[in-house]
Amino acid sequence: MKENKEFDLKFCTSKTFLLAGVDEAGRGPLAGPVVAAAVIFDNDTFIPGVNDSKQLSELQREDLEKIIKQQALTFGYGIVNENIIDKINILQATLKAMKNAVSKLNVKPDLIIIDGNKSFYSKIPTKTIVKGDAQSFSIAAASILAKVKRDKLMKKAAMKYPNYLWEKNKGYGTKEHISAIKEFGYSDLHRKTFLTRIINEEIQEKLI
Repeated sequence: MKENKEFDLKFCTSKTFLLAGVDEAGRGPLAGPVVAAAVIFDNDTFIPGVNDSKQLSELQREDLEKIIKQQALTFGYGIVNENIIDKINILQATLKAMKNAVSKLNVKPDLIIIDGNKSFYSKIPTKTIVKGDAQSFSIAAASILAKVKRDKLMKKAAMKYPNYLWEKNKGYGTKEHISAIKEFGYSDLHRKTFLTRIINEEIQEKLI
């Protein structure tokens, strides 16, 4: 995947030009936060195996996360919880998480490249890249950081709420997770705006 590093270098106009890649994890789940990560590498840094986090196994992501943290110039996280997601919607929550992640960087980038087609307000120039995690080295690295961070948060939450099997499904709407919601109700960590259909189906089942 050396091509993804070459993709990033197309944006670099000098040796000192710094690129921040930004991506998120957790837009689709029924429970838990949305987590974004931002990361900056030296232009000479390349880590074999870095790819869109969805194309990697959990073990591969965890191994690469350690290397990314070691070799990055700086990285940061933005975490927006389920209550804020319910208040401002998942798109705005995702953009907020991304902006927060960039604010945690201790080196200022010259350009921020963002996975997707929506950007947040920034004094630093931004560029959106559809399917950026499959094209850009730094966005792919950010996707790995965000995914591993979120998975760890959901595994920890699963210890408090064992009925929902979050250690396995990470809050996504699997058959087992939906069945658990119908059986036990929703928890404090569920996104209420995401559960409308499930709750309505449950009410209809009780009326039959």
